[in-house]
This record gives sequence, C-alpha cells and structure tokens, in this order.
Amino acid sequence: MADFVGAVDQGTTSSRFMIFDHGGNEVARHQLEHEQILPSPGWVEHDPTEIWERTRSVITTALNKANLSAADLAAVGITNQRETAVVWNRRTGRPYYNAIVWQDTRTDRIASALERDGKGDVIRRKAGLPPATYFSGGKIQWILENVDGVREAAEAGEAVFGNTDSWLLWNLTGGTDGGVHVTDPTNASRTMLMDLETLDWDDELLSLFNIPRQMLPQIRPSSDPQGYGLTRAAGPFGGEIILAADLGDQQAATVGQVCFEPGQAKNTYGTGNFLLLNTGNELVRSTNGLLTTVCYQFGDAKPVYALEGSIAVTGSAVQWLRDQLGIISGASESESLARQVEDNGGVYFVPAFSGLFAPYWRSDARGAIVGLSRFNTNAHLARATLESICYQTRDVVEAMQQDSGVVLDVLRVDGGITANELCMQMQSDILGVPVSKPVVAETTALGAAYGAGLAVGFWKSTEELKRNWNEDKRWQSEWNDEQREHGYAGWKKAIERTLNWVDID
Repeated sequence: MADFVGAVDQGTTSSRFMIFDHGGNEVARHQLEHEQILPSPGWVEHDPTEIWERTRSVITTALNKANLSAADLAAVGITNQRETAVVWNRRTGRPYYNAIVWQDTRTDRIASALERDGKGDVIRRKAGLPPATYFSGGKIQWILENVDGVREAAEAGEAVFGNTDSWLLWNLTGGTDGGVHVTDPTNASRTMLMDLETLDWDDELLSLFNIPRQMLPQIRPSSDPQGYGLTRAAGPFGGEIILAADLGDQQAATVGQVCFEPGQAKNTYGTGNFLLLNTGNELVRSTNGLLTTVCYQFGDAKPVYALEGSIAVTGSAVQWLRDQLGIISGASESESLARQVEDNGGVYFVPAFSGLFAPYWRSDARGAIVGLSRFNTNAHLARATLESICYQTRDVVEAMQQDSGVVLDVLRVDGGITANELCMQMQSDILGVPVSKPVVAETTALGAAYGAGLAVGFWKSTEELKRNWNEDKRWQSEWNDEQREHGYAGWKKAIERTLNWVDID
C-alpha cells in the first residue's frame, strides 16, 4: 500500500492540500486564498470556478513539493466550508451564480417567513436546525427565485446543487465527463433539507423551500470503503486515486481531534468558532439554541451525532481589526497589542457582523463596541476582540451543559487562533476549565485524511488514530470564580445592546 494519504481542505478564505503519513504527521502542504466578494451589506460570495482552480493548483504544488505522485497516495479525503451553496449546470460545468457563503444574510426574509408561518418547528424536528440564513436551503431557494433560467434548468435536471464538497468531488471525478454528484451526511445535515433519522432528503422540507429533489446530490457515508469515484489522470493528481472521505470542516476537525467517545468536545477557531460535542448514536435535540447535527458516519455503521454551537465571527473579527480598522498589520499583532493592557478597560466588543448565531440565532443583531471612555485605547479594543472569541465560546458551552448534562473537564482546541497564547489563556480563564492543543493543529485536514485512510484500511481502527494524538500545550485557568462571573455579566449586557438593530419583515 502507498505510504501517504491526502486531504483537500476547502475553507472560507482559502483552499489547501495536505499530505499525511501513517503517524498523522504532516508531510507537505500548499495553500492559496480566494477572493471574498461583498456585493452588498450582508452579502458574501465566492467564485466557484476560482475555488476549483485554486484547488487544482494546491494539489499539484503540494505533490511537487514532496516529490510525490498519485501512486504514493492510498486515498484522498475532502473537507469543506459547510453551508456555502453552489448551483451549476451539469452539462456545461458552469455555475449559474457565485457561491453564496455561509456568512451571507440575504435570506433573512426567507428564514423569518418560515418561522412566522410555523414551519420552524418542522425544520427543527426533522433537520435539527433553526430556520436561519446560515444554512444552504434558503440560499438554493434564493438562486432559484432570482437567477434567470435556473428554475427551469432545475426542473429539467440540468441545474444541480452542492456545498463546496460536492462541487469539488464532481470536478475531480470528471465534471461534465461523468463526474459524480455526491455528498455525505455531515454536509447534508447543514442544508435544512435532510431528515436526521433517515439520513435522506425529506420531501416535506424540500417543499418548504420549493427545491426540486433532482437538484440534490446522493448522500453517501462520510468514510466510504466503496469510495465516491476516482480522480482523473488528466486532473491535478495526474493519476487515479480513490476519493474515500467527505466531511464538513467542523466534523472533520472532531475526527482529527479523535473525539470518538460521547461527551468529548472540540472547539475550532477559524473564521468563526465551532464547538462540537459528540453525543454518540443518540440524537440529542437542543432546547438551548444549539444545532443537532451528524458528527460522522463511517461505512455501514450507525451515524454518530453531535451538538454544535456555531459562532459566525471570531477569527474574522481579528481580520476586521487588520483590514477595516488598520490597527494591526497582521493577526499575530493582536496578541502583542492586547498584552499592552492588563484588562479590557471596561470595553466589550460583540462582533455580530452577520447577526448572532448560537445560542441566540438573532439575524436582527449587529456588531457593537460598548463601554468606551476616553481612557480606552486600541489595545483595549484588541483585548476585547480576543475576549469576544472566548465569551462566545462560553455562551455555547453553557448551552451544551444545559442540553446534554455534560460538564467539560477539558476543551480540545485547534485552528489558527490557538497560536495566540493570550487568547487561549483567556479561554481557560473565562471557561474555568483546562484548554488543550494537539501537536498537529491542522485537525480539519487531518480528519479528512483519517476518514479516507480508515475507508481503505490505511488505518485499521479509531483506536489506532487515538494513539496518534499528542498534546502540545495546555492552559490552566488563572481567574477565580468572582472574576469569571463579573466578566461574563458584562458580556451578557453587551449582547443585549446588539439586538433589534436591523428591522426584518
């Protein structure tokens, strides 16, 4: 058998390809950013063709860096930004419209109408999700209703939908020349269109959005020994490799963090924050603003479910300090600037740029900086930005404890912001539990590689994967209970100031 496994990681701001060895160690990677298209306030789009070209490029470059070929890879997995909707023509391969990104809020009227008409409870019961702009269903409806010719093409079976996983799998397996149109339950569970119990598209949910069933990809296991198809020799791999795993990015990170036991949780710090708690084969329905989602399905085994707290803006709040305010020149500067002050100076920053996600689900909210006085400096704002990442995580942890009864004894963390030592110390202080980072921090790509490797026998079991996990750093809380509760009370007051800002019909 070949010595390595590959993973395509198609994210919100970039696409990358990573290669791992049997020990789960990184062998090579290449990464390229793509354009963030912002045509109107609250609208966020990507060019699907650019994403495909960037993906082709990172695969070829990473293989060349490592002096490897298709024959050296036992299998390839895909992980992706979830909920970002692409609709394309299966005959020409051309997208009808830009990909509508998960952060986009243009579908707020669709979501509000569903809630107002009493359909929200149907979506919660079957799909485990609240009607919200976050998910794919409303985005597909918007494209069908607003882009000329798409409705007719969909009815004729020519216009098809997929999150970015499906778009890349279709292109990698031949595109217009026999490309496979598939997804997995982790991605399908983010559309508001799949029944969590049957793991199939649901006709009642489809009718709520007026979406033709023939637009949708086939749902296959997240790690599939049969594979979804082979890469084409003419493609970026230069040869045939089995595509054997497909996981939404946050579920992939859960696999990469080897959270295979009920009660284990991980938090990924990326553009947003995503905290998943493994609930095993039990489907736990949230009453506290969390999402019930599929964690993974390996082969013919029963699906494993999770509770998820999705936070829209965390790492992108630091980007905002850099790109819009210009008070830092790079993300790492946020730490050195924040260290110039001992506390937030009474300042709280709620980065509700896309409304508030879990556990509030308020699309009428907008960002707010509160508690300012002339005493405050840009260092206080930098510190408040890092604290906002941690306080939003606490909101989710509190909701998870109420839903599941699980009290965390440690939080496993990954993603870019874990390089910020101050932020991770704040996270432990604000939660009051230890925070643990693994040696391999790129757990999203690693999880996709694990899924692909398990499917083809490169790794024999999840027990083998657990042995690959090693801790790199642990942070212990330095705050007392009084400090923790005082800080959190200020955060809750700040949240109140963001609500009812946007009028939604």
